[in-house]
Amino acid sequence: MSLSGVSYRHANGHVALRNVDLQIAKGERVALIGPSGAGKTTLLRLLATHLQPSTGAFELLGCQPWALSVGARQKLRSRIGLIHQAPPLPARQRVITAVLAGRLGQWSLGHSLLSLIHPLDKQGATEMLGKLDLADKLYERCDQLSGGQLQRVGIARALYQNPTLMLADEPVSAMDPVLAAYSLSVLSREAANSQATLVASLHSVKLALEHFPRVIAVRDGQILFDKASSTVTSNELDTLYANDQLDAFAPFEPTPGQSLHIPRC
Repeated sequence: MSLSGVSYRHANGHVALRNVDLQIAKGERVALIGPSGAGKTTLLRLLATHLQPSTGAFELLGCQPWALSVGARQKLRSRIGLIHQAPPLPARQRVITAVLAGRLGQWSLGHSLLSLIHPLDKQGATEMLGKLDLADKLYERCDQLSGGQLQRVGIARALYQNPTLMLADEPVSAMDPVLAAYSLSVLSREAANSQATLVASLHSVKLALEHFPRVIAVRDGQILFDKASSTVTSNELDTLYANDQLDAFAPFEPTPGQSLHIPRC
């Protein structure tokens, strides 16, 4: 994907992105970091084609999305897996149905309706949930799950979709540090195995540096730096967060006696 001179202005006049130049190759795994309100979510929504750039050139998966017809753009979106901070899952929906819904955009209407009534791929859903230690929740209702469990269902749903591009907006914010690290390792590994491109916005700089080879820092709608995770310095992080969010990259230290096994939260 490629962005050249891309800006985005909200209807109220606020400029959320300013002259962004960015290239991400197929199969890369990239973390977006930066303070709240920096423009990370806006950038992800633009990459998902939910927002149209106000200015600049934008190419995604070999296409110029906003030069396509509505139908062609919808088909393009079926190749994009979205992982939300608060997954938009119906409260009374069963977990198996929520995971299988990841492929609704790829199935025929008849197949999709039938799967909603009677899930057709129990094995596939169980496999994806198992990767995230949730196989035992297959037939639970979504409103019976914790926030961290719902986020893992959202990850399983995106993985089941088998997309070309995965976009994740704070996908582990409701999880404790150990479970968050585990879930990100699964997401990163599965993206690498399928050669899918992964772009994730993360509050925790520590998690970003540990699980993503490349980090893009965003502040005030602009890219402050874009580099290999192994080369990011403390001074650069101080400048990015202006010393007001140091907790974002403070190391996690378990309390005495705390188990490091994966909790079921």
